[in-house]
Amino acid sequence: MHSGKLVFAQLMEHLPLHTFRRCVAKYLSRYPTLTFSHLDQFLCMAFAQLTFRESLRDIETCLRAHSAKLYHLGIRGGIARSTLADANETRDWRIYQDFALNLIRIARKLYADDSFGVELANTVYALDTTAIELSLSLFPWARYGTRQAGVRVHTLLDLRGNIPSFLHVSDAKTGELSVFDQLIFEPGSFYVMDRGFIDFARLYRLHQERAYFVIRARSNLQYQRLESHAIDKSSGLRCDQTIALTGQHSATDYPQRLRRVKFYDAKHDKRLVFLTNNSELPALSITQLYRCRWQIELFFKWIKQHLRIKAFFGTSQNAVKTQVWIAITVYVLVAIVKKHLKVRASLYPILQILSLTLFDKQPLDQLLAQLEYKTEMPETSNQLNLFPEISGQ
Repeated sequence: MHSGKLVFAQLMEHLPLHTFRRCVAKYLSRYPTLTFSHLDQFLCMAFAQLTFRESLRDIETCLRAHSAKLYHLGIRGGIARSTLADANETRDWRIYQDFALNLIRIARKLYADDSFGVELANTVYALDTTAIELSLSLFPWARYGTRQAGVRVHTLLDLRGNIPSFLHVSDAKTGELSVFDQLIFEPGSFYVMDRGFIDFARLYRLHQERAYFVIRARSNLQYQRLESHAIDKSSGLRCDQTIALTGQHSATDYPQRLRRVKFYDAKHDKRLVFLTNNSELPALSITQLYRCRWQIELFFKWIKQHLRIKAFFGTSQNAVKTQVWIAITVYVLVAIVKKHLKVRASLYPILQILSLTLFDKQPLDQLLAQLEYKTEMPETSNQLNLFPEISGQ
């Protein structure tokens, strides 16, 4: 089936190009497409993500060095740094956002039955925000403070498959709590967050939508204990309580009862306190759900290190968002291929081997079958260290 095809071309065959063309048609562009199409732009940027290119000049040099193979990569237009720069600056970034969201829907269906470490039928999301610092002189539109610039990437990660179900790029001065106002909470689903997301009025809205949250409590929480429930202290649990908030604002913002679970991590000598509006799950499962939040930290770390969004190829807001969304598309595409080809290896070694073999003609399934299965989950001793707010206490 793939005899004689380059690895890059085999990978791109998993893209729904009819969907891509619909996304392009949705946003009319004045930029000429006859000599360098939207698909050419996407393929060049995807190639840059997969091979860790550092700049537009780097992309141009690498592709021109393989000019005889460009047709077989699917690239029909001429490769020039200025042409790619203009395309990133002028073509609507929402084309690539919409395309990424279509791939996300495909990927989430593929991973819907996967396990993520906790025996639970409900959908579980991790919600978090990461900041990417930028040069103020190059990115003046992203100014925050007096001498800094940056963007925030707000992400809701479906823990089955680690697929981002929601992603929003904002300037860095936009607070992380603002993402709450853009989310539509799914009844019965769990949302796991760090304590930076404590806003009891917003959490109460989540509760009213019949969704569940698990969140770290702040040390200055004001509450009244209403009930204490039996626990097994040998498991690390220290208390499982039903409480009412008593703070001047919190009691008004969240008038319903909450559950407070305290856990002692003997290995790190850490005491962790969680709040949830779910009264049915075992207390230990609540702690395990929060522990799964490390996956979104790994997602951010992996994205920054292995998909080129920390070194942007353009300086306008349109160029930055285009690059972020194409990076997400590549991430999700590899996740889809991983599932289609039933590859057990994690995404990291898959991306490593793809970066070295894109111009090879080996069948993709045989290439990836050589990888040994390795879990991306760190050793238990390192898990809590992924969270500065935990290790700092």
